Amino acid sequence: MKTIVLASGNPHKVKEIEAALAPYDFTIKRQTDFFLDEVEEDGLSFIENALKKARYASKKTGLPALADDSGIEVDFLNGEPGIYSARYSEGYLGQPASDERNNLKLLEALEGIPFKDRKACYYCAMVFVRHEKDPVPIVGIGQWCGEILMEPRTDYGIGYDPIMWMPDYIKSASEIPMNIKNKVSHRAQALQNVLNQLQQATL
Repeated sequence: MKTIVLASGNPHKVKEIEAALAPYDFTIKRQTDFFLDEVEEDGLSFIENALKKARYASKKTGLPALADDSGIEVDFLNGEPGIYSARYSEGYLGQPASDERNNLKLLEALEGIPFKDRKACYYCAMVFVRHEKDPVPIVGIGQWCGEILMEPRTDYGIGYDPIMWMPDYIKSASEIPMNIKNKVSHRAQALQNVLNQLQQATL
């Protein structure tokens, strides 16, 4: 059994990844078991940010590391919020960024836009490194598309899930049961892509 550190301090994200990894022969540690600081996410893409996080966690722990960077892109807004999804509402209403304010700001940006023009996609880049300077990191990409609702469907859910309508399930992303979401979401797709490659490689 091999130990991997998850390079994330987000408890919702960690829980989702841990559940997806449960059937595999890994011992999972959270980066918060070792350190509390975080690397600056100043890359220009989801892949760059995920790679920075994975290398940093591996450097700090001496363990193989798995990291992701994800967000939502709205076609009408030319791909915004994109890599800034988690920080989208920073300063909005004079407050720090939060899931609730991110949703409110996005709904405000799309006010008056008809449903047919509210297409959006979640994207996730998942990166695995064997060590800090791994020259051949394993990268997986996932995409999960739907439309932005006119208002939140629920008062719970991670990130933009309460306002993200998933037509294949006739539900918002926040209403899809976790056991299903862990198989079909952008993060699940990216993680499975990495796992498929890991099965062909040696840690």
